[in-house]
Amino acid sequence: MISADDEERRLAFVRQRAMHDEATLLKEAREGGFEQGIAQGLEKGRQAQMSETALKLIVRTEMDDVMIAELSGLSVGQVEQLRLKANH
Repeated sequence: MISADDEERRLAFVRQRAMHDEATLLKEAREGGFEQGIAQGLEKGRQAQMSETALKLIVRTEMDDVMIAELSGLSVGQVEQLRLKANH
């Protein structure tokens, strides 16, 4: 029945194309979210490693916070916060 009417065929094609486009957009959104999640996870892991390094330097050395910040990659403020936690 659809094949008998050009307008019905065109509408069916447009509906099919819209569903395909929607599925493609959803797939791309999921993949983008996945990649963003990986990037965030890697950044959290990197921050955790930097904090762990700084904490070890705080506990095991007599270095000041500026030197520890330079070596660990953290800010001086972050090192100060770790030092407070380590001393309590």
